[in-house]
Amino acid sequence: MEAKPADTEPTALTFRRYRDGNDKPRSWREQIFKAGWSHKCPTYVHRTSPCQFACPSGHDIRGWLAMARGQDRPPEGTTWQEFAFRRMTDANPFPAIMGRVCPAPCENRCNRAAVEEHVAINAVEHFIGEWALANGMAFAKPAAESGRRVAVVGGGPAGLSVAYHLRRRGHAVTIFDDHDQLGGMMRFGIPGYRTPREVLDGEIRRILDMGVEVRLNTRVGRDVPLAEIEAGFDAIFWGIGTHAGRPLPVPGSDAPNCITGVAFLRAFNEGRLQALSGRVVVVGGGDTSIDVASVARRLGRVGSLTEKDLPENVVLGHTAHDVASAARREGAEVILTSLFPVEGMTAAEHEVTDARREGVDIRGGVMPLEVLKGPDGRARALRMCRCEMKGETPIPIEGTEFEVECALVVSAIGQKGDLGELAELDNGRGFINADKAMRVPGRPGHFVGGDIVRPHLLTTAIGHGRIAADSIDAYLAGMEEQRRPRVDVVPFDLLARLDAAGKAPAAYTHEPARGTWAAGFAVHNYEDRGPHEVIHHRDQFLGHFTHSERHRRRQVVIEADQVLGNFQERLIPLTEAEVIAEAKRCMSCGMCFECDNCVVYCPQRAVSRTPKAERAVGRYVKTDYTRCIGCHICRDVCPTGFIQMGLGE
Repeated sequence: MEAKPADTEPTALTFRRYRDGNDKPRSWREQIFKAGWSHKCPTYVHRTSPCQFACPSGHDIRGWLAMARGQDRPPEGTTWQEFAFRRMTDANPFPAIMGRVCPAPCENRCNRAAVEEHVAINAVEHFIGEWALANGMAFAKPAAESGRRVAVVGGGPAGLSVAYHLRRRGHAVTIFDDHDQLGGMMRFGIPGYRTPREVLDGEIRRILDMGVEVRLNTRVGRDVPLAEIEAGFDAIFWGIGTHAGRPLPVPGSDAPNCITGVAFLRAFNEGRLQALSGRVVVVGGGDTSIDVASVARRLGRVGSLTEKDLPENVVLGHTAHDVASAARREGAEVILTSLFPVEGMTAAEHEVTDARREGVDIRGGVMPLEVLKGPDGRARALRMCRCEMKGETPIPIEGTEFEVECALVVSAIGQKGDLGELAELDNGRGFINADKAMRVPGRPGHFVGGDIVRPHLLTTAIGHGRIAADSIDAYLAGMEEQRRPRVDVVPFDLLARLDAAGKAPAAYTHEPARGTWAAGFAVHNYEDRGPHEVIHHRDQFLGHFTHSERHRRRQVVIEADQVLGNFQERLIPLTEAEVIAEAKRCMSCGMCFECDNCVVYCPQRAVSRTPKAERAVGRYVKTDYTRCIGCHICRDVCPTGFIQMGLGE
């Protein structure tokens, strides 16, 4: 096994303002200045970066990358790592876990890709999360208690997130969970070599140390009546996850050795499932199916297992013998099938690549037709055929049927909630309904989040927890229902930054004033459109940025003949120097990053730096409107799109 970059494909510089053969003139209507247009002067407009908009948890990614690269300097006595960690955890209290397993939708929307390649956001988060654990970063306990109590049902990513955000506001929180440990899908749905347990425990411990009460092995509706919870708490959050898998919708799927991916991974993560007994067929195509297949390859097979030790019986709750050490294991043959072609699978591309390298046989464009049973009633084979997808519907191709012999069939095609004793919350599909503020419609005081609303990413569940905490806080304060902003993220707040630095504008005296550029009661011509607008790369001067290779995390590459019994972590964090260099690749979309282009190129010397005594992130330059002639040059050379032209007097 050797460590190699996770992605070694070179990426060419892609941004060009003019293309070969592009010889037709553009319309210059918007660039021609006449009459009153000369009064258009620079205004400073903050908009949300696309990476933050794409992050379901609402991370201020641009903000903590600015801290990592040294533009936004920490207070005296604070390291840049802690400064970035504090800003990062305003949204998401699990940077070390999410830096490992999040598929990083933020990177897919990064405007840097219009220049050459996205910023390695996930890798920077990984480094900061590791640093915080190694240096004992803790969350502060609330300065004052509100006297209000909230029950959080479910201790997974959504429940822990809402508990964290509610404790920051001073509300008392009790988590009820029917497992013997907290973590939900982070612990029971993802193998430990992807979410190391000491890392997960460390990030959970930080939340509990804020003063969160926990009741484990307690199922609301069975061990504690719902009426008792409603009577004893001021609000309830439902974050119970989807721990019931969906069986294959084909004849014969009731065979005992046809199990779900959720049950398979839970048995493995609880230490019960230790070996397999023959070929495994995994039906899926998403991340869960990849995890099942990869775990199966690592477990390997034992030539002969007792009835009690068969995988399906272990999954049902039997305690297996230590077959992994008692018998010689061999590599398990694992086949993963997907309705979609391999390139169209929903699993992360790098996870698919790793699984193939580790010896998983991945077959795309096939659909199951029937589970074929033997005389003992157990599945002996899976009958399948080739298929084509029409939207989300598979269309079988006649004459392509075939059989795959197997000893275990694992269905990883979806999940739903286990709402047995809570039928009144069930929307009829195994989930709980929620509005945009994560309230349960028709049940005042009840809130919900995570997979039980809609199975998605861990970071989505964490974001639900943040939004629900806002709604719960407003509910407890008796406030009227408010609409969520269109861009629902943890916002950059210039006035809060100025206030924290003792540079807040003076109080408004309510005297008549013309304009604000010379006034001390306002931030001169600054406009915050962050809650409504996302900056597009077309609004930025991308020619400012030179080619810079992305810094890639190295990973332990495991070949097929090395995977058996190998449960070591694969990802290797970047070094501090690499993290800082990677953060410098961030283009600070929608926010000034102090490049001085507008100051240097202004022909009238109308744009200048704000005096240091008044300066802050987002308040770096100002305009003298007695000099500005509205030439638009400052806007044209602004790399971040922070400068827009408007009426400036």
